[in-house]
Amino acid sequence: MLTEALDDATLADLVTDAIAAPSMHNAQPWQFRYGRRSRTLVLLADFERAMPEEDPSTRALHVGCGAALLNLRVSAAHHGLDAVTRLLPAPSDPALLAAVRLSIRPDAHGGPADEALAALHPAIRDRHTSRYPFDEQAIPKDIRARLAEAARTESTDFAFLTATHLETVLELIRDAEGYDRRDPAREAEQRHWVRDTKTESPMDGIPDYALGPRDASERATVRDFAGSAVLAGRARVLFENRPQLALLSTPGDHPQDWLRAGQALERVLLTATLHSVSTSFATQPLEWPDLRWILRDPVLGTGHPQMIIRLGYGPTGPRTPRRPVEQVLTIEP
Repeated sequence: MLTEALDDATLADLVTDAIAAPSMHNAQPWQFRYGRRSRTLVLLADFERAMPEEDPSTRALHVGCGAALLNLRVSAAHHGLDAVTRLLPAPSDPALLAAVRLSIRPDAHGGPADEALAALHPAIRDRHTSRYPFDEQAIPKDIRARLAEAARTESTDFAFLTATHLETVLELIRDAEGYDRRDPAREAEQRHWVRDTKTESPMDGIPDYALGPRDASERATVRDFAGSAVLAGRARVLFENRPQLALLSTPGDHPQDWLRAGQALERVLLTATLHSVSTSFATQPLEWPDLRWILRDPVLGTGHPQMIIRLGYGPTGPRTPRRPVEQVLTIEP
């Protein structure tokens, strides 16, 4: 195994891929630091981008950073690099989420070290959150199985909701959306991350062009970032009658589990993208402790719910902005 440090261009490519990951309200709560001497790229939480109202435990922050970590691993495999990853390598420093020791393999010309990860690389730039209606076409069983396997590879559970469980979860999503609108602090925090592209060129947050239409049925399957505000000219359309929702869960519920959930989430999303399946999230009930624990399937459910994913066939959604690499990557001697 060769030990030379990576060049700046390769590091920029790796981090550019990493930060294409989704994060709560597109806050992008991450920083990366590379040490040439140690040949290690560390992932740091940017707690200044945390959301104390909606995510007081920083669970969602960790999930987003975990998604960025999976993209980094995919990019490393694509570049023919070995990536030895440690989660939470310094327990005394809660901001230090992961350390990835990167090295060039002597036989890198023979193909990627992890072919399964490398195969996901084309999906990184194509994956977008879609807040638009999907059609009623069912996702085939073989694709559902591949999505579940993607999650299992990252030590998490992924399952589409059964008919009875779906109705319960849809009610919880509507309840949580109503709770949010009645909580001025939460609604203000959400509005803080919505960007008016007529007055600014955003590098983070949810730009107005990505809000999508309002659900005419008011079922709130997709989070409405406009909240109680009325946006002129915004369309009102019917979304799918029976959305295809899946629940991603972990055995534990600690920062390490949240990071694993984020990696599993992104692996599922990239796999879905490769199969032309569009995705979005319905995270509202996860942000209310009294609703989160009811999300588990009363018959089959185990573990701790970490993400509700909406999947289907329809618009892929527009690309949302990302901060420049130079704002999130520091290279040290």
